[in-house]
Amino acid sequence: MTFVNSEFLRDLKAFDIPTCLRVCAGTDGSVTFLLEIMTCKDVSVVTEAQHIVKADAEMSSLLKVPEGSDVNYRLVTLLAGDTPFVRALSLSPIERMPENIRQDLMRADIPIGKILRNSGIETRRDFDNINIAENDPLFDINRVLSRSYHIVHDNSTMMWINERFPVDERWDL
Repeated sequence: MTFVNSEFLRDLKAFDIPTCLRVCAGTDGSVTFLLEIMTCKDVSVVTEAQHIVKADAEMSSLLKVPEGSDVNYRLVTLLAGDTPFVRALSLSPIERMPENIRQDLMRADIPIGKILRNSGIETRRDFDNINIAENDPLFDINRVLSRSYHIVHDNSTMMWINERFPVDERWDL
């Protein structure tokens, strides 16, 4: 079984984007950690929305859970200093989350990368897709890179994440 999405990598290599953005969009690790290294600033999480929802047909398919399952819906913005760099939506089936991760996730303003690192569990990120949209504004920027992936633990999806990055000079670090 292969976990590398060759189309994802091919598409990422073809984009005309700043190198720092390419690194963040291509990492199979923590974007928060990379942003802290690249910007030399602490990264904060601003929670835009967080609540438990019942899985609809689309969520059920994405997460491989029965429709109606409890799912944590979380929408956050990652800021380095005062500059927003990423908007991230995560969907997490409650039944698959270890208790310590569930508690930290519900506290809202902790980055998922830090939650996973602090938990000590082994996970992997399986990339789904990546694209650039020209007319779907984010942080007042019209050109936006979007990627989605699954965080897998014990061969089951623990989280599905979509991250959106503005494509502009903020990445010229």
